[in-house]
Amino acid sequence: MKRIPKPVFFIVAVLILLFACSAFLGVKYYEGDVQKTAIKGISDIRWGIDIRGGVEATFKPDVMKSDSDTEDAEDAEDADVSDITDEQLDSAKSIIETRMVSQGITDYELYSDNNSKRIIVRFPWKENDEDFDPVKAVDELAATAHLSFRNPDGEEVMNGSAVKSASARVSTESGKNEYMVHLELNDEGKQLFADITEEYLQKPISIYMDETLLSAPTVQAHITDGSAQITGNFTAEEAQTLANQINGGALPFTLKVASYSGISPTLGQNSLTAMGYAAIIAFVLIALFMIIRYRIPGLIAVIALAGQMALSIVAITRYFGVFNSFTMTLPGIAGLILSVGMGVDANIITAERIKEEFRSGKSLDSAIDKGTKNSLSAIIDGNMTVVIVSIILLLVFGPSNILSVIFGQSTTGTIYAFGYTLLMGTISNFIMGVWLSRVMLKSVINIKCLRKKRFFGGVDE
Repeated sequence: MKRIPKPVFFIVAVLILLFACSAFLGVKYYEGDVQKTAIKGISDIRWGIDIRGGVEATFKPDVMKSDSDTEDAEDAEDADVSDITDEQLDSAKSIIETRMVSQGITDYELYSDNNSKRIIVRFPWKENDEDFDPVKAVDELAATAHLSFRNPDGEEVMNGSAVKSASARVSTESGKNEYMVHLELNDEGKQLFADITEEYLQKPISIYMDETLLSAPTVQAHITDGSAQITGNFTAEEAQTLANQINGGALPFTLKVASYSGISPTLGQNSLTAMGYAAIIAFVLIALFMIIRYRIPGLIAVIALAGQMALSIVAITRYFGVFNSFTMTLPGIAGLILSVGMGVDANIITAERIKEEFRSGKSLDSAIDKGTKNSLSAIIDGNMTVVIVSIILLLVFGPSNILSVIFGQSTTGTIYAFGYTLLMGTISNFIMGVWLSRVMLKSVINIKCLRKKRFFGGVDE
């Protein structure tokens, strides 16, 4: 068996525990009186409609009424609305959906009524929302988000259609965090931007979102690789919001809110708190069982399990403050619990295989080596099956699911969340419960005072 140095166990264990603390609690700091989030914790998760409630809003095209009487104005509005095609309405619906997905909102329902030219959407509150203002919550979805690049004379020389993708990034070159939006241009935009930067070298090119000036950088070089940055003293949230709007594209017409209302949760915050306490109690009981029955392998399993849970939480919160949290629903919690159970099962299989090797008369080193190897195939087979099922759930019930005609689009948020947390939990199990737990196990047997079979579930000779 390949020997792993003794300090590796302590280094890996400490790193896992520190990582778990940061993932569960998060890391926040203050700039003056404003609290900033460096690392997101459980309190920063965006909870689904079933847990925290949300917003239901109806959008309609924003058309100008005539100056005649009210009845004539309504007729004029109906006439204008009738000019909007089903394709345009579907395009607006698709862009709203894209914006929600780019913000990590998966627990949503989205419908379009072609007869009345309305778009109906239901989605959860933001994780940090304290005002619960429906109008404020839907403003970002209805924004036109028209990006334009303008020369010193104010003429538009390029628009957002030339942008392939946008992402929020952070630079530390100046010694402090500076948030920006990184743009990747498509083939057409790459050539156009190269021409622009060549023509306006050492001259300012203003970047507008609608009629709002975002930045007016001076062109410092002839850019030919199709990459650019938008800077402008952004906060992390502002940079991410702008990137989301650019990725969402421009709506084919302006939308306004026809009606809105809040949605009450089916579970509620108190039930969520009770579930949190239940999870802590369950983890303590599992930890006691594993340590009492399997000793050192049980202790290592508990450390690995804490790391697995932390890694799963990270996949939900997206860890760093600049990224949007995944929307967590009740089925999502179920997927997380199931993946944790599989993590416990993987460690039990390994510990039992080691005990079987002890009973057959193997030495400590040989039992650890054979036990970990013999358990690996069974663990991989079981986990790979779950991975395949999870991927199928994500593909079938994702934002572009193929069964919405049969089951309805409301399945998107619920089953998609289950598949996502189950997949992330299973991957976390491979990393923590399969790989790092074996690293720690093969390291700890090199500690002289612990080289006894009884510490690993066997009986000393």
